[in-house]
Amino acid sequence: MKIKNFRWWIIVLIAIATVINYIDRSALSIMWPNIQKDLDLTKEYYAIIVTMFTIAYALSQTLSGKLYDWIGTRVGFVVSIVVWSVSVALHSIARSVVSFSVFRFFMGLGEAGNWPGSVKSNAEWHPVRERALAQGIFNSGASVGSIIAPPLIAWLYILFDWQITFLIIGIVGLIWVIPWLVINKTQPDDHPWLTEEEREYILTGQKAQDGEAENESDRVPGWGELLTYKETWAVLASRLFLDPIWWMFVFWLPIYLADQFGFNIKEIGYFAWVPYVGAAAGSIFGGWLAGVFINRGWSTDKARKWTITFGGVLMLAALLATSYAYTPLLAVLLIAVILFGFQTAIGNIQTLPSDFFKGGAVGSVAGMGGTTAAIGVIITTNIVPLITKTSYVPFFVMGAILVPLGIAAIYLFGGKIKRVRLKA
Repeated sequence: MKIKNFRWWIIVLIAIATVINYIDRSALSIMWPNIQKDLDLTKEYYAIIVTMFTIAYALSQTLSGKLYDWIGTRVGFVVSIVVWSVSVALHSIARSVVSFSVFRFFMGLGEAGNWPGSVKSNAEWHPVRERALAQGIFNSGASVGSIIAPPLIAWLYILFDWQITFLIIGIVGLIWVIPWLVINKTQPDDHPWLTEEEREYILTGQKAQDGEAENESDRVPGWGELLTYKETWAVLASRLFLDPIWWMFVFWLPIYLADQFGFNIKEIGYFAWVPYVGAAAGSIFGGWLAGVFINRGWSTDKARKWTITFGGVLMLAALLATSYAYTPLLAVLLIAVILFGFQTAIGNIQTLPSDFFKGGAVGSVAGMGGTTAAIGVIITTNIVPLITKTSYVPFFVMGAILVPLGIAAIYLFGGKIKRVRLKA
C-alpha cells in the first residue's frame, strides 16, 4: 500500500497528540476556582503546583531530547504520552497540594517530550523548506487544544465533576497510541507506505540550504560540546525569554478572567478559548510566511529572522495595549493578537535546531531549548502572584519586557542561520 503525501499524516498525528497535551494541561487552571473551594486551597498553592509541573518539564525537555535521539521518535512519543496520560488520570484522586504537585510533576515529565520529539520528527519527515510549516501545524495543535479545552472541560465538569473529568481526559491520551504505532512504522528511508517520489523529495530536500557545504560528519556531539556553539545559545536564550509569554496565558488566563472580571467556570468556558484562535492562525501563518520567503529565493537566515521579528513586534504592541483592557471581550481579543504574534515567531525559533544541526543533535538542542524555556516559566510563574495582588498591569508589562530580549538573542547569538560545522 502506498499513500501520497504520507509525511503529512505523521505531523497531523503529532498535532493531535499536542491537542490532547493542551487539553490535559489546561484542565487544572480552568477548574481551579472550584477545586480550590472544594479543597480549601489558594492561588499561592496553585503557583506551587504548576511550578512543580514546570520543574519536571524543564528537566524532561533536555532528557527527552536525548531520549528521542537514542530510541527514536516512534517509541519516544509512546513513552511520553503514556507517562503524562496516566499522571493526568491520577489527578482524580488528588486531595492536597502535595498530591496535586506529585501528579503534576510526573505529568510534566511526560508532556515535555512532545516538543523535542516534534522537532526531531519534522527534521526526519520534511525538507528544510517545509519545516516551519510542519512546525506550525504541530504548534497549531497547542492552540486547538487550548481552544477546545475551556468549553470541553466546563461541559465535562458540569456533567460530572473535576475528578471524573481528569480520568476521562487521561484515557483519551492512551487511545492515541494505537494509530501512532500503526501508521508510524519506521523512518522515511524505508517506510513501506511512502511513494518513491515522496521519499526522494524528502531525502533530497534535507540537504543543506543556501549553498553551504554539508558537514559530512555523522558524529553526535554531547551536551557539553553543543554548549560551545553560539548557535545553541541562540536557541536557549530566545526560548528562555519568549516561552514564558505563552505560559503566562496557559497558566493564568482563566484565573485572570476570574480575578479581573469575576468569571465562573461556565463564563471562563465561553471566553478563554478566544485567544487561542489567534494562536492557531499564527502557528500556520508563521510557517507559511517563512516558506513563501524561502520559495521566493530568500535565504533561510533572512526568512526566519523577518518572520520572527514580525511576530515579536505584534506581541510587544498587543501586550502593552492589553494592560489597559477594560472589558473581557477587548482583553481576550488583544490576547489573541499576542498569541498570534507568539506562534508566528516561536514556530520558526523551534525549527532552528534543525537549521543549525543535523541527525542526533537536533533533539538534544531542541530539548535543551525547552529546558531554558521552562526555567523562564518557573521564574515568571512565581512572580505572577506577587505582582497581581492589586492589578494585572504589571503582568502584561512583564511580558512586554521579555519580547525584545528574546528577539535580540536570535541576532546576537545566531549569526547567519545555516548548518554548523562540527569541530573535529
